[in-house]
Amino acid sequence: MAEHVWLLPLKDLDDDARAIKLGEIAGLDVLDGQRKFVGEPLRMVLIGLEEDSRHPFAIDANGSAVGVLTLQTGAATLAGWADDDSVWLLRGFLIDRRQQGKGLGTLAAEAAVQAAAKLTATLGGGQAGVVLSVNEHNPAGQAAYRRAGFADRGQYLGGDAGPQRTMYRPF
Repeated sequence: MAEHVWLLPLKDLDDDARAIKLGEIAGLDVLDGQRKFVGEPLRMVLIGLEEDSRHPFAIDANGSAVGVLTLQTGAATLAGWADDDSVWLLRGFLIDRRQQGKGLGTLAAEAAVQAAAKLTATLGGGQAGVVLSVNEHNPAGQAAYRRAGFADRGQYLGGDAGPQRTMYRPF
């Protein structure tokens, strides 16, 4: 199991460092059955770089990108949360298929909560935690989120990939 991951905020990198990370992200892949749940990594990151409400991160381990995630403000109802502003939405979260099963997802989910708390302190949004939705047919993802301290807050039927579980972790 990996001991640590680093979340690199892609908006904060200089152009050269961002280009290197984007090249690594372009090489990430997921298992065929996961694609409908997580989308295409590079596309998600590029959208995140263009929107003020989104903060995309490269998940790094041993010096290279092993995954991506995005923290977004004003969008928590997309995960079945009651309002958009009290929490960050964790979305577009994936670990490369060749790196799965090593504990990186749990470590990255923990790091995402810490990053969201820092963003709240910096930006002053007043959020109290992080929410996400995970497909009910993804027990490995649910288990990784539980290990990262997320609690199941119930079923959410509003997604386009079937029934989801809304999960939350306070700062």
